[in-house]
Amino acid sequence: MTHSNALDFSRRQLVLAACAMTALPAFAQSDKTLRIILPVGAGSGVDTIARAAVPSLIKAFGGQAVVIDNLPGAGGITGTSVLAKAAPDGLTIAMVSNNHVINPAVYKKIPYDTVADFTPIAIMGATPFVLVVNPAKVAAKNVQELIALLKAKPDGYNYASSGNGTIIHLAGEMFVDEAKVQMRHIPYKSTGAMVTDLIGGQIEMGVVALPAAQAHLKSGALRAIGLCGKTRTPAAPDMATIAEQGLPNYDIEGWFAVLAPGKLPESQVKRIHEAFVAAYNTPEVKEAMAKQGNVVNPSTPEAAARYLRSEMARYAALAKKAGIVLD
Repeated sequence: MTHSNALDFSRRQLVLAACAMTALPAFAQSDKTLRIILPVGAGSGVDTIARAAVPSLIKAFGGQAVVIDNLPGAGGITGTSVLAKAAPDGLTIAMVSNNHVINPAVYKKIPYDTVADFTPIAIMGATPFVLVVNPAKVAAKNVQELIALLKAKPDGYNYASSGNGTIIHLAGEMFVDEAKVQMRHIPYKSTGAMVTDLIGGQIEMGVVALPAAQAHLKSGALRAIGLCGKTRTPAAPDMATIAEQGLPNYDIEGWFAVLAPGKLPESQVKRIHEAFVAAYNTPEVKEAMAKQGNVVNPSTPEAAARYLRSEMARYAALAKKAGIVLD
């Protein structure tokens, strides 16, 4: 951590601690700071989802100070490794995305056991993904028109992702697989860089989280081909899904989950689960989530464990079929 980062980190702790003093007691544990590790960079989807809830989490945790700690790198492995080594005392947790269960399928080696080293608290909800095209480069307005274009010119189109082995990469691969088409994959280092090149026309299409695409869809800089999840979203009720446009098995979205270190005592699981459900149920957080286009529907810890295992198996099969292997 650089000197300026350390200062920012300290300031953030002081501000959040000060806020905590005015909060009402509810699920109190101690006056020690709750650290929420985000294995993603500032400004990413999970980051905005977590930060929007901090004031409500402070209240829900009975005035306990809450600090967000961004630890990006290696597709989320850097931050997740820190969580795996943390004490199971209820003072360190993380908010993760699909990449958590994709990593064991795409990386040759990871420094933890994706199941045994963590305690699932809840799958909190999901962010809709949308397949978008640059309208100046792609004439297609729906899934069937896009498939026809891709089949007519098998070597003519590229699709972007936010990086090799990411959920966005797998979402593109899933489309290629389900539609039985060919496209070249162009990985970027971030969603921001990818969207910039999509708008600029350096790349023809890609899957993007709906919140990151909405302004560009409204301006006409990008065109939506279809939503990637099984059902339509309240954030864009008129947007058809890819599934309803002829690819019924296409279903992928960006979920976000709360995890703790492995072997967390049951009492702590209950405490953290209750506080997160309460915080994300407040009007302020509900409004923030709706604006971002996220759907919040917290699961039980037991359902979260089952879901994480099933998603792990699903992405492993997809990664194997696509031949995605990272060092």
